[in-house]
Amino acid sequence: MSTPVTISGRLVRIATKTIEPSTVVVEDGRIASVTPYTGADADSLPYLLPGFVDAHVHVESSMLVPSEFARLAVVHGTVGTISDPHEIGNVCGVAGVDYMIHNGSKVPFKFYFGAPSCVPATGFETAGAVIGVEDIDHLLQRKEIVYLTEMMNFPGVLHADPVVMQKIALAKKHGKVIDGHAPGLRGVAAKQYIDAGISTDHECFTKEEALDKLHYGMKILIREGSAARNFEALIELLHDHEDAIMFCSDDKHPDSLVEGHINVLCARAVAKGIDVFKVLKAACLNPVHHYGMKVGQLQAADPADFILVKDLVHFEVLQTWIDGQQVAANGKTLITAPKAGLINQFSCTPKAVNDFAVPLKGETTIPVIEALDGQLITNKLLLPAKVSHAHIVSDPENDVLKIAVVNRYKEAPVATAFIKNFGLKRGAIASSVAHDSHNIVAVGADDESLARAVNAVIAAGGGVSCIDGAEEYVLPLPVAGLMSTEDGYVVAEKYAAIDKAAKALGSPLGAPFMTLSFMALLVIPHLKLSDLGLFDGDTFSFVP
Repeated sequence: MSTPVTISGRLVRIATKTIEPSTVVVEDGRIASVTPYTGADADSLPYLLPGFVDAHVHVESSMLVPSEFARLAVVHGTVGTISDPHEIGNVCGVAGVDYMIHNGSKVPFKFYFGAPSCVPATGFETAGAVIGVEDIDHLLQRKEIVYLTEMMNFPGVLHADPVVMQKIALAKKHGKVIDGHAPGLRGVAAKQYIDAGISTDHECFTKEEALDKLHYGMKILIREGSAARNFEALIELLHDHEDAIMFCSDDKHPDSLVEGHINVLCARAVAKGIDVFKVLKAACLNPVHHYGMKVGQLQAADPADFILVKDLVHFEVLQTWIDGQQVAANGKTLITAPKAGLINQFSCTPKAVNDFAVPLKGETTIPVIEALDGQLITNKLLLPAKVSHAHIVSDPENDVLKIAVVNRYKEAPVATAFIKNFGLKRGAIASSVAHDSHNIVAVGADDESLARAVNAVIAAGGGVSCIDGAEEYVLPLPVAGLMSTEDGYVVAEKYAAIDKAAKALGSPLGAPFMTLSFMALLVIPHLKLSDLGLFDGDTFSFVP
């Protein structure tokens, strides 16, 4: 029996939309009792509310292993996540999913993982692993796996692809929720996708698209991450759809996680005049109910998961408690994480400068990817080619740069194309975080810098790099080429430095490395580059 702990605050009852000064007694990890608080200082007490939940996140995108992600997240009042291990799954298969579950179990935090539905994401790229139907069946039988992760192959759903439908059927058989991923899907097609049993979507870019999906019974996740930001477009939906909205980050880099998490979205929503109880329903309640999470809601006998915040305007978190253990206080984490082990798959040799050359074959214009700040989608452009010595080269003056994808799993030719809006005037950046197959993706103002940036990543066995003349910046990510085992705050500091170096090359992007990581994501339209070539997301075919 543990010693009871007594905590008083203005208890926010989200379901009944009331606030009651209360005293909560915590014993043996649970809420032993909740009684009225009658002290004279009741109106000056901090607010007591359930902890925040990120309803869809790829922990790997924080560049931190789960135990380090938890150390940072609890400072902002996050007590749990719906975590999609799709990224490490593409690199290491089921062994990668096992790694995430094992590492996450080492700290007091409520990680709820899913079975990756699309590994590899498409047949138009080279991934490091396959998670097949039989693997999905085994994963869904495990108590740690609570859902089938985002079904990105929405064409497969619409055309009743046998493998896709088998995976969906298995989730239904095991009574597990199915997450969605259907950017731009509207009308009859959206209804067909939802009717297949898919319950959520975090890919809506417009209010109209989200309303369409809400109409057919889907729940909408408002996403605000380091690259994709849909909060402004969608937040007004919370006025009228409080039962069907959740908050998520999807992909959040470490420096951004240091700054804030779901608490920041709550503050922004309240600032827009949205009822605070509706906001908290999206942040604390809806994910718990939808995914069947064992996260307490400040009821007697519940797990003692809760937070104390200064006010219901800024949501400054004073304390975070998980299973009766205080895990954060006044902006400091109280979690001590053990040293994490390593898992990886990296097998390619350094590249030569001429591996990145693009010989001229008579073209006067070339297809160009247009990257969009704050979005995962890209546009397709046709622009004049810059030619030098019978080769098409980067054109920094007009912001048309060479992009390359290098297969990291085996020796293969380098895939090249051209991209606009990265804005580099010199140098190059590269990363082995490249959704979804996590080959090496790089953008550069010249071939020599491109080769150096890629080779820096190869030498580190995965990571992000920036080349600026004689200067070379590298952040190693030895866990699957996606995550560091270092202290989360140290990683955030190092990432902020390399991000600053990339912006010093001229990039106007808010998060150049995060944007870069999505330029090989074939399942998001319109034009992307895989290790096998330039890919049209609308026709789902390679560009000649």
